[in-house]
Amino acid sequence: MKISSFPGDIPRTPAFLAAQKVAAALRAAGHKAYFVGGAVRDLLLGRTPDDVDVTTSARPEAIEALFDKAIPIGAAFGIITVVVDGIPVEVATFRAERGYSDGRRPDHVVYTDDEVLDVTRRDFTVNGLLLDPAERTVVDCVGGLDDLRAGVLRTIGDPVTRFGEDHLRILRLVRFASKLGFTVDPASEQAAADAAEKLRLIAAERIRAELEKILLGPYPAEGFEILARLGILKVILPEIDAMRGVEQPKQFHPEGDVFVHTMLLLRHAAWRTPALMWSALLHDVGKPGTQTFKDGVPHFYGHEALGADMAAGILARLRLPSAMIDCITAAIRHHMRFASVHAMKKAKWMRIIADPNFPVELELHRLDCIACHGLLDNYVLMLDRMREYARLPAPTKPFLTGDDIIALGLKPGAVFRRILGEAEDLRLEGELKSREQALDWLRARVEHLDL
Repeated sequence: MKISSFPGDIPRTPAFLAAQKVAAALRAAGHKAYFVGGAVRDLLLGRTPDDVDVTTSARPEAIEALFDKAIPIGAAFGIITVVVDGIPVEVATFRAERGYSDGRRPDHVVYTDDEVLDVTRRDFTVNGLLLDPAERTVVDCVGGLDDLRAGVLRTIGDPVTRFGEDHLRILRLVRFASKLGFTVDPASEQAAADAAEKLRLIAAERIRAELEKILLGPYPAEGFEILARLGILKVILPEIDAMRGVEQPKQFHPEGDVFVHTMLLLRHAAWRTPALMWSALLHDVGKPGTQTFKDGVPHFYGHEALGADMAAGILARLRLPSAMIDCITAAIRHHMRFASVHAMKKAKWMRIIADPNFPVELELHRLDCIACHGLLDNYVLMLDRMREYARLPAPTKPFLTGDDIIALGLKPGAVFRRILGEAEDLRLEGELKSREQALDWLRARVEHLDL
């Protein structure tokens, strides 16, 4: 065990002030109490974390008795959420764990007064540092300080054991490596690669949560490149792994294969939302299944339609909300239409801009261009049209409805949609300026209708 002075000041954010009050109350009651985990790691890296966890020798019942608002959300594992000044603080009792028959949760929890035993059952050395806020000292029982200085992510103890206890740690290894920009200890990397198949035993929601954290983190491409290199990607997202080595036409894609192109989209994304990042990751997922060659040049006709269907299946498998799936699959299905916006009639580009999904689709187009040929002419054109659209009068309701067509003697059917679509396009183009004019057009249109 190494004890060293904490370099710098502890932030006076609401989260830290609440955690300090919790730790002080526990110590005043005769218990040990430390800050632990990501908060300590991030402070030592010069970052201010959003939340702070406390670990203590106090048993769960003692914690509940000590605080007015204590919520036993994870009481079975010695975890109590204490609310101080409206801020939730997770407080965990020192514990050792026994047996992991499901590869996720311990079968038995044994409480202890020894912080060393508690720390050594955690995942990675940089997450196993303790900070005593009263003494302002850092307690290192696992070599985490040396790994922080070296920028290395390493499991605490034997990596095979750590990943066998909790298979999700395989993905957490990749997430923390990409989040922190750290290299992975070779032994930990090899153990993660060897255990990759065990991720099939983990619930899809947990897989998705880790993947989404990688996508929204500072280095998403690096995270997915690690997943691919270790053989993890082909286990949890084989459709993305299948992009590797899929050749593209060099005149449009000098950057390389479909996987390389996709990783560039992730690298260039500045406005990172779940919808955009999943769209970027999956936008070309249909290319491996549509690749054909003509005169030695690869083509991917219809990849956007196949990709949208594949993405719907992948995202449903990962248990994303249906509204999010609809947003992402629409962006994928439409991502090639921006190539022809210069030739679009006004009605069509007005419809595109009015679509609630337009911001995601336009940003996906920008990333797609930057990640290959770098031409942004159509993107800039759509920005100009957005300004033009913003100056137009507020949209009005369509001039015509299906009842108007029925009144002329037609029965409801597929032709209704075609006629109403034509009428709406003419209204948006400014050729039909009133309902009366639209009704005159409709009567003429029905007279010449080929049924």
